[in-house]
Amino acid sequence: MDRETLGQRIRALRIRQGVSQAQLAFPELSDSYISLIESDKRVPAPSVVDLLAAKLNCSATYLVSGVSEDVVDELRVTLDYAEIALRNGASAEARARYAEVLANADAVALPDMLHQARWGYALALEASGELEEAAAGLRDLAASASAEADLDHWAKVHVALSRCLRELGDLSDGVRVAEGALRHLVATGADSTDAAVDLGAALLAAYVERGDLVRAGQLAEQLVERAERIGTARARMAAYWEAAYVAEVRGGYEDGAALAERALALAGEETGGDPRGLARLRVCYAGLLLRARPDEPARARDLLSRVRAEISTSADGEIDVARCLTELARAENLLGRPAEAVRLAEEALALLGDAPRRATAGALTVLGEASAKLGRGDHAVEALTRAATHLEEMEASREAAQAWFDLAEVLAGSGAGEEPRLTAYRRALTCVGV
Repeated sequence: MDRETLGQRIRALRIRQGVSQAQLAFPELSDSYISLIESDKRVPAPSVVDLLAAKLNCSATYLVSGVSEDVVDELRVTLDYAEIALRNGASAEARARYAEVLANADAVALPDMLHQARWGYALALEASGELEEAAAGLRDLAASASAEADLDHWAKVHVALSRCLRELGDLSDGVRVAEGALRHLVATGADSTDAAVDLGAALLAAYVERGDLVRAGQLAEQLVERAERIGTARARMAAYWEAAYVAEVRGGYEDGAALAERALALAGEETGGDPRGLARLRVCYAGLLLRARPDEPARARDLLSRVRAEISTSADGEIDVARCLTELARAENLLGRPAEAVRLAEEALALLGDAPRRATAGALTVLGEASAKLGRGDHAVEALTRAATHLEEMEASREAAQAWFDLAEVLAGSGAGEEPRLTAYRRALTCVGV
């Protein structure tokens, strides 16, 4: 059944209250203008809608949408609850509440609320590890979003889509999304904004994961310079965080740790309302410490143990929990506790499932390293082979090459024949284009 139009609702309310068009119009409007509105020949400005709503003793939302105030209030409460759940890491609960709003027939008449629910639902799917469905929803949102209407939100949608695609292993598409969005901002003169830094950070991460380290290094320098010129905590934190990532993959672990510390110094100000963002940054920092100072893993383990307790309490997204468990397993392995490392890596994999994704490959790599230390050669070979294969499928050539090289080293120490080890070395060389 078709909904009433705005004009029809105004007419129905006016007649129900026994008011003429002239009485409704007086003194601000003309009765002829009221007639044109009621016949849907004129679309009133928001200020006129507010005026008529006050005169007709209803809400402007009801006049525009036809949805009662009680229903609007109920939907708003559900959305607020969903956002709190998502912010606290309760992704399953957030999904359920956003789905309630999306399933409500009245939400169709409330475009702002509907968009808010679609955005939140996509983020909840991502946090739950449902990456393909999340990416599909984010593509739809990116197609309908407008940088001119809301620059920050437009950028957030494209950043989330690029991130989701990278996690799925579609690195080329992740690069394409971030590059295209950043190019649009440059063309429209909006390149000196927080939104541009956010998109630059997403593009930088995609370059690194795809193995474009030269372009990543150049972009990292530009990103830090741009962020410091803009000056906001948000811009500088994003730039330092991604520059730390670039330093890490180029082997500059101490430089990376220093940049991550600068990002953390800003995190309390910027992520006060986003405990998940702060937890991710702490896990990133702990991972850098493990690589920069492998002979001092206790500090990183203590930090990761605190983060794990916090995100477990808040029922955080599976991928975030799995990443924390993986780095904690890495710390335990460095501390000479490979059995505990195996247990933690297997716990991470149980959360992630078998789908090829970056977090899965990371957990498999640590599992393989710890299994090798325990003398479980077959388990180590199986885990490292799966990790390398996943990374190849995801176009992560640099990381895939390292995984094949690690496998070759394990094979060399396991007493396996010459051919399997040479095959692993050849796969490593192929991944880096040799």
